[in-house]
Amino acid sequence: MSRIRLPCLVDTNVAIVANGKSTQASDDLVEKCIDAIQRLTTDGGLVLDHEDRIFDEYRKNLSLRGQPGTGDQFMKWVHDHRWMNEFCELREIKCLDESDQVYAEFPDSEGLKDFDVSDRKFVAVANAGPQCPILQAVDFKWWGWREALSAVGIEVVFLDPEAAEAGYNKHAGNV
Repeated sequence: MSRIRLPCLVDTNVAIVANGKSTQASDDLVEKCIDAIQRLTTDGGLVLDHEDRIFDEYRKNLSLRGQPGTGDQFMKWVHDHRWMNEFCELREIKCLDESDQVYAEFPDSEGLKDFDVSDRKFVAVANAGPQCPILQAVDFKWWGWREALSAVGIEVVFLDPEAAEAGYNKHAGNV
C-alpha cells in the first residue's frame, strides 16, 4: 500500500473487487483493493467531485447499507464523510455536454480522444486541482490510456499492473 499517494480517486471497480464481486480479480487483487480502501477510510484522502457524479456511480454499484463487503463499507463511509474536509476533497468540474460527458477539465489530448465516456469524470476530477492518482483494479481498458494520461500528468495506479496489462492485451487481441 505504500505506493499509493494520497489524496487519490478510487475507480468504482476497486470497491466492487473489494466486495469479491469480480470474476476478473485474483484473491491477491481483492486483498490489495481491500487494503487500499481501508487505508483511505482510516487516513482520509479521497477525492470526489462536488456534483456527486462519482458518488452516484458508487451508489449504483454498491450498497449504502455498508454491507456485506468492504466495498459496501466504503460506500457507507463515503456517504458519511464526503462533506468532511479532513477525509474528502471535493472538486468542482464543469460538464459542457451531458450526453458525451465532455468536461472543461478533461485534458485536450489526441491520445485521449476515444477515452471511455463513463470514466471521463474521474480524469476531469483528477485534473481539476493538484493532480492526484486514480486507483484502478480491473477496468483493463485504462491500461491502453496510461501513457496518454501520464503525458498530461495524470497517474493511474494499477493495483495489479501485470493483471491489467494481461487483461488489456487479451481484450485488445494482443495475446
